[in-house]
Amino acid sequence: MISVQTWDDAQRLWDFQQMHHEPRPCSVGIGLGSHDLGVADVTVNLYQRDMFPLIVFTGATSRTTRDRMPRGEAEHYRERALALGVPASAILVEPEARNTGENINFARELLAERGVNVSSVLLVSKPYEERRAFATARRLWPGVEIVSASAAMTLSEYVDSLKDPRLVLDMLVGAQQRLLIYPEQGFMIRQEVPESVAAAYERLCSEGFTSRLVPAN
Repeated sequence: MISVQTWDDAQRLWDFQQMHHEPRPCSVGIGLGSHDLGVADVTVNLYQRDMFPLIVFTGATSRTTRDRMPRGEAEHYRERALALGVPASAILVEPEARNTGENINFARELLAERGVNVSSVLLVSKPYEERRAFATARRLWPGVEIVSASAAMTLSEYVDSLKDPRLVLDMLVGAQQRLLIYPEQGFMIRQEVPESVAAAYERLCSEGFTSRLVPAN
């Protein structure tokens, strides 16, 4: 059983990850690869609302996706977008990235190779990784405006969609850890973390939701 306190702490991390950006027209939309096809759905919805003329889906596979997305995250996203009516000419696929930093760098390189002028990016991620994705893009792609987006879901709705509460909490803790340690490693910009969020993170770690943590050094 997951306690009320644990759910309250998870909610604090979930809320902190939300950037609350208002979507606006950008040069390109980038859908960050993951286990969650909802990222592709949100990207398609934004494309169909004329928020950008071109989509980049980026992502290889991971331990979470190698079974459910054997052709690679970006390729499965592309297939989803095609099924939802996006023309193939509006989609670029970057199939090699295996982390958020590579998602940004490899997508940037692909767009440069194709001669696409980018002044702004509508960056689509999972709801619990909006801030992490934003901070990474700001560090690795300076001079480009980053607008964050994700599915408009509550924490409980997201847990219900995955049917795996522990996995969601583990991933929330992992995303928060990266916000704390990656700025020192040069992977993302530093952001102020409220004390209440830091305390919630520490409690969740002490409760054992640590499978998505990375070495601090």
